Amino acid sequence: MRNGWVVVGALGCALGAAPVQAGITGIEIASVEPFADGAEFGAAGSYERVIGTAHGELDPADPANAGIVDIALAPRNVRGMVEYKTDLFILRPKDPARGSGTLLFEVLNRGRKFLFNWVLDAPAQAVQAVNDPKSATDAGTGLVLRRGYTIVWSGWEADALRQQGGMAIDVPVATRNGKPIVEIVRDELVSATRGPPEAPFYLTFKVASQNKADARLTVRRREADPPRPVPPDAWHYATPRQIELLPKGTKPLPGSLYEFTYQATEPKVLGIGFAATRDVVAYLRGNGGDSGGTANPAGGTIRHTLALGISQSGRYLRDFIQQGFNRDEVGKRVFDGVLSHIAGVGGVFLNARFGQPSRTNTQHEDHLYPENAFPFSAGSQHDPITGRTGSILRDDGFDPLLIEANTGTEYWQKGASLLTTDPVGRTDVRLPDTARAYLVSSGFHYGRAGLASTNGPCANPRSSLNPAPAVRALLVVLEEWVKEGKAPPESRVPRLSDQTLVEAADIGFPFMVGVPVPTAPNAIARFSTYVDPHPESGPQYRPLVPRVDADGNEVAGIRLPAVAAPRATFTGWNLYADPFPAGALCDREGSQIPFARTRAQRDAAGDPRLSLEERYQDAGAYVAAVTRSVDALVSDRLLLQEDGDRMIEAAQQQIP
Repeated sequence: MRNGWVVVGALGCALGAAPVQAGITGIEIASVEPFADGAEFGAAGSYERVIGTAHGELDPADPANAGIVDIALAPRNVRGMVEYKTDLFILRPKDPARGSGTLLFEVLNRGRKFLFNWVLDAPAQAVQAVNDPKSATDAGTGLVLRRGYTIVWSGWEADALRQQGGMAIDVPVATRNGKPIVEIVRDELVSATRGPPEAPFYLTFKVASQNKADARLTVRRREADPPRPVPPDAWHYATPRQIELLPKGTKPLPGSLYEFTYQATEPKVLGIGFAATRDVVAYLRGNGGDSGGTANPAGGTIRHTLALGISQSGRYLRDFIQQGFNRDEVGKRVFDGVLSHIAGVGGVFLNARFGQPSRTNTQHEDHLYPENAFPFSAGSQHDPITGRTGSILRDDGFDPLLIEANTGTEYWQKGASLLTTDPVGRTDVRLPDTARAYLVSSGFHYGRAGLASTNGPCANPRSSLNPAPAVRALLVVLEEWVKEGKAPPESRVPRLSDQTLVEAADIGFPFMVGVPVPTAPNAIARFSTYVDPHPESGPQYRPLVPRVDADGNEVAGIRLPAVAAPRATFTGWNLYADPFPAGALCDREGSQIPFARTRAQRDAAGDPRLSLEERYQDAGAYVAAVTRSVDALVSDRLLLQEDGDRMIEAAQQQIP
């Protein structure tokens, strides 16, 4: 024993005897080391980092695994099981008796840990994440540590990058009668919109043949434009996983959509990612160790389990629930509570042959990839378009308590209005008592601490509004709901009934010279195949967007002090500027348009919004407005007092 924990395993050690049942069969621990140099986090004390690998196996005949696409085509071990192994990272109280008994599982986003940067305000290390948390600075506000959580990450995406601390899972390749599977796939390739310029383009899959006759490359400027063929002599295979434009050195057009259709091979059984999450959490929640005698690295003290998913990983959790993975192989609930943040109404393109889970549907990019399909809501509904009836909850006794938080971006780009309306946007829908939905008013998808308002590829200055204080409050609300049965605040979203949910043309945005405004949200298309998609005609789903006030800030939802006592207009949308496809929604960015300082300045600019001097007579008036907002949100349990105090202190430092 060491500090109450059994020191378990070592990297490269044997996994012990054969298991008697499927699930996690062994844990290899590569390292156990102090976190933050042994700093104490309140009553929970100091923490340890535990890094290792979980080995698991699945019985293809078990009904719990029957929904995993191609599991029947995966290789099996001598026991007839399908094996996988996944990266594992745990932050645990050094003394298990000082922990709260709550496990927080953050679903990785493309292999990255978002918790500390996107929720706890820590500075990012790289790739918008804190993938290797070591210091007290990396813990940000330290909320989850001070609350005594055991925090867990494990890989689920087979092709996630392991560089810079990323985590992934190793799953088998499906074959047919021992021979490679070859099918036609489509890769959409775009440069410089969601990252740095790309040249060459990396392909999602290995090509089955480098014969150009088996492939086709096209390009178009806008999503709705007809594709133009790129001649075969204008590109070549740089490697079996890369193509390059010719002559060598030719750069892709910024923001243009290159589509490469080709024969791919070696499809991984990606749906195992769902089962691995299920099995890792079920194992850590248990009291015992693995079949080789290795002790449970969560210490056998876990009584409650929470899941957090941000963006892609929030969509993962929606599918995890809907596809039945919240019931483990022995018939127990996996997650007691789930907080999905900025997921909209979609899922992930994971549990499919040649799935592409890193795709994310927006108005311009990845628009015709599988993501958005009925059912959208936690409320049971009938879909007049498909004739189906359903909910993302299964009502089978294994559903978690569910909180879904979104920003304005998800209404414009991710159909979030359909969480709380019928599929054609005509009536509000009441959620079951086990679910809540919240809009973080005027927030945007990429919001987190420390951002600067620059234009990037967009027409308007990009938003820097940080929704994390609301997310922190909702995480505490979820914990109290799970552990104490204390119901959360009622859903706070725009609604048809009070006219805060409207068509894009009716949002009421103030006219400002030089500030372009979108005319429509991202449409939710239906199509039978993503390889050669043709959107279906006829009745369509109808996503709606939040109405705004005279300042251009959203009326409904959780109005943080930056919106309730504003110094600028914040939106969940922005538009591309040249040389990108001007006028299209600029990915998942927001806009930030500061108020004029004086009445004279706003009059000279033709700005209809009140200036700062007209709103706040002096610095005290501004601080008072922020304080009123803080007090109301804290009273409603939608802001933590510690965060409210920080906001008031920041307001006191503002120039009037």
